[in-house]
Amino acid sequence: MAENGTDTSDSAIAPEAAAQAAPVKMQVLGQYIRDMSFENILAQKGLKVEGRPNISVQVALDAKKRAEDNQFDVATKIKVESKTEDDATLFILELDYAGVFLIENVPDEQMHPFLMIECPRMLFPFLRRVVHDVTRDGGFPPLNLDNIDFVQLYRQDMMRRAEAQKATATTN
Repeated sequence: MAENGTDTSDSAIAPEAAAQAAPVKMQVLGQYIRDMSFENILAQKGLKVEGRPNISVQVALDAKKRAEDNQFDVATKIKVESKTEDDATLFILELDYAGVFLIENVPDEQMHPFLMIECPRMLFPFLRRVVHDVTRDGGFPPLNLDNIDFVQLYRQDMMRRAEAQKATATTN
């Protein structure tokens, strides 16, 4: 006890408060291309390109726990398709880019959004560079992907899952 009669010992701090005070730790242990495919349809079919191509980008995310404590695999899957104005495909790039993360001090109820938002955000600059280099080396102008709003992507996925769950519940 202190002179003024207040208890200043460490036991006075609740264990929950001590756990909440611990800062979140995220460390990228490794990153790699899990799978990649680049099809240069333009070269295969000898197509002529006139005008500006239309480019579509699809993004999917995946995360799973590893056997080691506090380690997770997080993958960002990108499919880029470039087509001419008359809908002829110029190239298709499919890239599955993954990272191994060590994550500590994130509450269980916040782990899923953390894995699906913060981890892909950390990997995105490296994934963007791979897309840039592959499209350039494939004979096209280098494609610089716009930033991806992983928060919005997560929200859309949660809404889609909720609607699918609601539809399943009404059909049963």
